[in-house]
Amino acid sequence: MKQKENILIIGAGLCGSLLALRLAQRGYNVTIYEMRPDLRKTDISSGRSINLAFSDRGNKAMKLVGLEDKVKSLCIPMHGRMIHDKQGNTLISNYSGRDYEFINSVSRGELNALLLSEAEKHENVTIYFNKKCKSVNFEKTTALFKDYESKTEFVEDADCIIATDGAGSVLRKSYYLGKKFLFSFSQNYLTHGYKELSILPTQTGDYKTYKNALHIWPRGDFMLIALPNLDGSFTVTLFLSYTQGKFNFNNLTTPEIVTEFFNQEFPDALKIMPNLVDDFFKNPTGTLGTIKCSPWHFKGNTLLMGDAAHAIVPFYGQGMNASFEDVVEFDAILEKHKGNWETVFVEYEKTRKKDTDAIADLAIDNFHEMRDHVGQAIFQEKRKIEITLEKEFPKEYASKYSLVTFNENIGYEEAMLKGRAQDKAILNLLSNKLISTNDNTSTILDKVKKETEVILNENRIAGL
Repeated sequence: MKQKENILIIGAGLCGSLLALRLAQRGYNVTIYEMRPDLRKTDISSGRSINLAFSDRGNKAMKLVGLEDKVKSLCIPMHGRMIHDKQGNTLISNYSGRDYEFINSVSRGELNALLLSEAEKHENVTIYFNKKCKSVNFEKTTALFKDYESKTEFVEDADCIIATDGAGSVLRKSYYLGKKFLFSFSQNYLTHGYKELSILPTQTGDYKTYKNALHIWPRGDFMLIALPNLDGSFTVTLFLSYTQGKFNFNNLTTPEIVTEFFNQEFPDALKIMPNLVDDFFKNPTGTLGTIKCSPWHFKGNTLLMGDAAHAIVPFYGQGMNASFEDVVEFDAILEKHKGNWETVFVEYEKTRKKDTDAIADLAIDNFHEMRDHVGQAIFQEKRKIEITLEKEFPKEYASKYSLVTFNENIGYEEAMLKGRAQDKAILNLLSNKLISTNDNTSTILDKVKKETEVILNENRIAGL
């Protein structure tokens, strides 16, 4: 079959810029259209999460395109969660019992800028900014754009169009509105929103709290988290209900109420956030939602990728990593079928969708874990057991978090099924006082393995 050479990518975010780079390395002619200005020349964060958790699945993609070392220089290792209670006491809970397993805080903007610059080094890549896609004719493989600078509209065609234009994808909307084929779509919002805040560095540029951890203030129905930045600051995110509880986004309307809320719930954070009120009323309140849809493709013409196909809430730190892994999986299938785009698109969705559905569900699970469970005694006991097992039996045991975050060679679905069974096994054994943190670790491992296998077999029989 004749190889199609000209690829149009809608969206120059993290997924789109990585995809463009990889396709350029393969020799395709790539054109990217981005509705926002060039982030390398202007600040366009506007209250979006400015740093992200980068881990093994994302790094797999950086290895593929030869950028592992350059990305590493942008990263701050976070070895675990630092949990803050209301009294200001802290507890470190490592992500893994294996010292070499940790996640990283990375700047969204700096990583995106690196990928764009690397893509532009290829003469077969052209990137246009301030060009908004208005609709896609997926039957003719054309897209209608509006130029924000000239105010004119124009149509572009290509051999295939890949949309990496995020949760508000225009291609996905075109699928839905076109009514040319059966298209399933769900969009589920949490009752909580989020607001970006910050902990500024000291006058000497130092960090005001421990640098190498993801900080969490779990409060049951809401929480605060903080990730470090290279300049000594932390990006702080408040996750809070819009309407429920004594304090919510709808009633935090004055500086006095905001300060009272933080003084009551996050007093240690408030002490190092003199800029709290300014940040709170300057930055927008964002929504948190999960998007699932099917099919992702139309024949060999168009394809959804990244958040455009499977937007998730941020609580597993896997949104960016999952989108990067999309490119790795797509690249392997493209290599296999050598430009037979319809076959590539069909096989890509068939192999990938089950895993993106799984990480979407896991992200919701972790929302409840981070805001509530991490502060509970039985959960902390479970984590102590998991860390001990990983330390003493590094090749025999991996927690659900490790399976998802550090085992990039297994899919999210497999990690979810095994990890959930292990969680249930340990909690059952603890609740029934059949194990404790004082027991012999070999005995604990044996009991956990047996109980996990019983649960997995029950799930198989039940068709779960």
